[in-house]
Amino acid sequence: MNDFMEEAIKLSKRNFKTHDGGPFGAVVVKNGKIIGRSANCVIKNNDPTAHAEIMAIRAACAKIKSYDLSDCELYTSCYPCPMCLAAIIWANIKTVYYGNTKKDAANIGFRDDFIYEYLKVLSDGKQNAKVLKLKPLNRKEAIKAFEMFKNQKNKTIY
Repeated sequence: MNDFMEEAIKLSKRNFKTHDGGPFGAVVVKNGKIIGRSANCVIKNNDPTAHAEIMAIRAACAKIKSYDLSDCELYTSCYPCPMCLAAIIWANIKTVYYGNTKKDAANIGFRDDFIYEYLKVLSDGKQNAKVLKLKPLNRKEAIKAFEMFKNQKNKTIY
């Protein structure tokens, strides 16, 4: 077994014993070394965004003092949920290795499939107000900050 995947799985198994969150673990690797690792900390942190992948990305970014992980790979014990996939993309990670599948996660009660379906409906231009209401408000004022940013010469796009 791959050492990095073994570490991700070890973190997921240890989390089962601590009850800090679900049975998920992840590591971020750069140049053959782990620079970020975490298990799921949703329950421990009272934070629904504290998934293993997100926490490992946060740790890696803090370690290398950069928001850009384009030279890194992520190893995770399960196929990433939609939130984690978005974070992985924002971090510029190009390769993810995963152990369990989305179906495996659904079989133990995690509702990633529900969110995937909702995002699919949104991409078709529709909304399901029973799930989430998305309402535009005060764009005329909000757009001013975007215009200022657009016209700024010295800016960082990430």
